[in-house]
Amino acid sequence: MHLPVMPPVKPMLAKSVARIPDGMQYEAKWDGFRAIVFRDGDELELGSRTGKPLTRYFPELVASLAERLPERCVLDGEIVVTREGRLDFDALTERVHPAASRVRTLAERTPASFVAFDLLALGDEALTGRAQHARRALLEDVFAGVGPPVHLAPATTDPEVAGVWFERFEGAGLDGIVAKPLDLPYRQNIRAMYKIKHERTADCVVAGYRFHKSGPVVGSLLLGLHDGEGALQHVGVCAAFPMKRRAELVEELEPWRLTDASDHPWAAWAEESAHESARLPGAPSRWSGKKDLSWVPLRPERVCEVAYDHMEGAPEGHSRFRHTAQFRRWRPDRAPESCTYGQLEEPVGYDLGQVLAGE
Repeated sequence: MHLPVMPPVKPMLAKSVARIPDGMQYEAKWDGFRAIVFRDGDELELGSRTGKPLTRYFPELVASLAERLPERCVLDGEIVVTREGRLDFDALTERVHPAASRVRTLAERTPASFVAFDLLALGDEALTGRAQHARRALLEDVFAGVGPPVHLAPATTDPEVAGVWFERFEGAGLDGIVAKPLDLPYRQNIRAMYKIKHERTADCVVAGYRFHKSGPVVGSLLLGLHDGEGALQHVGVCAAFPMKRRAELVEELEPWRLTDASDHPWAAWAEESAHESARLPGAPSRWSGKKDLSWVPLRPERVCEVAYDHMEGAPEGHSRFRHTAQFRRWRPDRAPESCTYGQLEEPVGYDLGQVLAGE
């Protein structure tokens, strides 16, 4: 492979802002695997955000891209999996599997799509130094007549349209809006774009904590919500505390610390089979293959309010926060039993096909 932009490429990134800024190009924020596509004739590679190859996990997508893309090009975009008109991140993560036979099965069962939103090279020319609006115009030319499962990400320069997308597209599983300055060159691994994400709040039970990697201070609080049968399910963590606050939390939570966890709702967390029917901390990870044993159980009596973007997983009482939640405040006025899945907002459904059509 010999292209004007060669792997590995670290994608251009976005920093969070509270509102949609004016005077930019706006796109939906896709909820998938960020991927750089390198195509040089018969050679085609999919590079991840970290630079590691994704090619072997998506053979059906490699074939589709080879049929539809120019002979020599480099594209930035997102690999996604859709089910019933929505993005399905859980199904996408299942595609990263070490067994070749499983990869082939999943390629047929949950085929992936690619949504392109930037063009880094075409033919023998690197385009990373060109302005965003110029790269977008060339990208639209390249994708004229290209069909599923390869898509061109809809874009607009109208902030009012972007606001409508922000409200409606979440129902199709999208993550918010990305705003790109029109004169912006492609800047690898720099947060030069802007992202506006959905944020909601929920009251959760604090049922434990993990230590920080730097020492005996709190790294993250373990959060729980009660399901329809009253069982406390582990839904994620909140973190990002200043170091001074991490130390204070150890002392602050000491009265709730359990030396004997036999009566804790997550007492069975160390048993492999227990994770099959409930959400518990320390579940085996598909990425590490190990259990996280380093958590401290607390009496599940304190409640805190956290901010989150959206949920993933089965909606019937076993879903979890997609990303790390943000601590907002303690809620001494809330009873732990009142912290249920029922308080979580569900976005209004919206068909992904309409999103890709720019409707």
